[in-house]
Amino acid sequence: MTKVLVATVKPFAPAAVNNIRKICDDAGYEFKLLEKYGDQSDLIKAVEDVDAIIIRSDKVTKEVIDAGKNLKIVVRAGAGYDNVDLEAASARNIVVMNTPGQNSNAVAELALGMMVYLARNQFNGTAGTELRGKKLGIHAFGNVGKLVGDIAKGFGMELFAFDPFIPNEEIEKHGVKALDSEEELYSTCQYISLHIPANDKTKKSINFELLSKMPKGATLVNTARKEVIDEDGLLKMFSERDDFNYISDVAPDCKEKIESDFEGRFFFTPKKMGAQTSEANINASIAAARQIVNFIENGDTTFKVN
Repeated sequence: MTKVLVATVKPFAPAAVNNIRKICDDAGYEFKLLEKYGDQSDLIKAVEDVDAIIIRSDKVTKEVIDAGKNLKIVVRAGAGYDNVDLEAASARNIVVMNTPGQNSNAVAELALGMMVYLARNQFNGTAGTELRGKKLGIHAFGNVGKLVGDIAKGFGMELFAFDPFIPNEEIEKHGVKALDSEEELYSTCQYISLHIPANDKTKKSINFELLSKMPKGATLVNTARKEVIDEDGLLKMFSERDDFNYISDVAPDCKEKIESDFEGRFFFTPKKMGAQTSEANINASIAAARQIVNFIENGDTTFKVN
């Protein structure tokens, strides 16, 4: 019998777990659950006899993959998959998938919510600023970027985007002005919303040189990954531009320095919150379970990332 493991240090909502269990039961699969586990060794042990695994932010390392003697597929319930060792999985012919689009609205709403929160001085009773009329640059125009644009239109923001992988005419179908370079995007927009993945080309790519091009009243909004930020450049930007603000869905490593020296000019969520809605939880869990069934039964690799 095919065995499916759900391994989540940060658990799915109960309704999401029930959805996965039902999809597995309907397919005739055995369902296993590992939640809030204390050590990576717990995951290594749990994966020993399973055919498939669903994770969230859990680390599927080479050790985990080597322990999964029957493992055929890993599905990351969410968009990012940098927590999975793709090279080790490929060496074992294990398929790795993500669930693109399932968390997108939750992330987009968070991005705009954080913009409002900081623009209004964290609701501290003093006069803030408005988003209407401000220029918003969307850095990467995938599922989340499109939804950020849709929501920002309701605020009356002026929208721009740069994405080297999407034709300009496709971007402009959404009522967003396509720009031809990162430099043009950053020099044009007071707000930048980051949606790039963390990979060898993008890590530390958001640096002082790029940020310093932003107009007065600059705010960088990061609901992507902290690794894409050059933190030395970030601190330099804070020091040299007292009009610069930074909002992030995950605190940078230099958090303490920012907190001590730049009060009122930042906001960091206490933990990564982009996918933390009941709707996103359920959407991603259902998608992950269905992708496993479609792969096991039909060889469907639509969302394969390795």
